[in-house]
Amino acid sequence: MNIFKTVILMALLTALLIGAGRIVGGESGMKIMFIISLAINFFSYWFSDSIVIASSGAKEVDANSAPQVYNLVEKLAKNADLPMPRVYIIASDVPNAFATGRNPEHAAVAVTTGIMKTLDYNEMAGVLGHELAHIKHRDILTGSIAAAMATCISMLANFAFLFHSSNNDDDNGGFIGYMLTVILAPIAASLIQMAISRSREYDADKTGAEICGNPLWLASALEKIEAYAKNEPPLQSASTATAHMYIVNPLKNSKKALKNLFSTHPLTEDRIARLREQAGLVPASN
Repeated sequence: MNIFKTVILMALLTALLIGAGRIVGGESGMKIMFIISLAINFFSYWFSDSIVIASSGAKEVDANSAPQVYNLVEKLAKNADLPMPRVYIIASDVPNAFATGRNPEHAAVAVTTGIMKTLDYNEMAGVLGHELAHIKHRDILTGSIAAAMATCISMLANFAFLFHSSNNDDDNGGFIGYMLTVILAPIAASLIQMAISRSREYDADKTGAEICGNPLWLASALEKIEAYAKNEPPLQSASTATAHMYIVNPLKNSKKALKNLFSTHPLTEDRIARLREQAGLVPASN
C-alpha cells in the first residue's frame, strides 16, 4: 500500500509541476517543469533520507560516540527483528525524534540532545520503539519522500521568487515570483496531507509499545514532549516540510503561517489515552 501511495505521489507531483509550468511559462515552462519533476522524483526516492537528515542538521553517531542511545536502538531493533538503522543526534534542547529512509535496510533514527536529557531510559525506549515501528511498518518511505518533495518544492518556490524579483525592474517580476510561491507552497502541503495518514501514529504507538515492552513508557514520554512543545520555542531545525516526521509536531508553538496546512499528527492526549488503554489501565472504548 505504501509503495502504491508513493507512486501516486510521484505521478501527482509531476502533473502538478507541469501544470504550474504551463501557467507561468507556456509550453517552455511545461518542458522545464517536466525535467525538474523527474529530478525531484529521482532524488526524493534515492536520497530522501539524506535530504531529511541534512535539513535537520543531524550528525551520525556510533557505539563509541553515543553508547547509551546507540546501544538502546540496537537492543530494540533486535526486539523488532529489524536491521540496525543508522543513528543520528540533533543538537537541540527541544525533545523530539524521527525515523527516515526508504526501507528497513536503509533506515535511520534521529533524536535530539534535548530528548536524551529530558527522558529517562524507559521513556527513551518507548520513543525509539515508536520510531522503529515506523520502520517496521515501512511508513518511512512515503513520509521521507513527501518530506523531500515538499522541501524541494519550497526551495523551488523561493528560487522562483528571488529570480523574478531580481531580474525584473518592475513589480510584475516580483508578482510572478510571488504567484509561484502561492501556487507551489500549498502543493507541498497537499502532497504531505495526501501521503501521510494520522492513523499511522496510532499504529506506530501500539507497535512501539510492544517493541519496548510497556505502553506506559511511551505514554509518559509523549506527555513530557508535548508539554515542552506547547510551552517552549519550536525546534529550529524542523520545517513545515518535515514536521510530520517527528514523534510530536515540533511546530506547535511556531508562528509559521502554513503550519496548520501541514498538520498530520493526531492529538497527543488521544495517543496517550490509547496507550493507557493498551496497558490495561482504562477500559477499552466501544
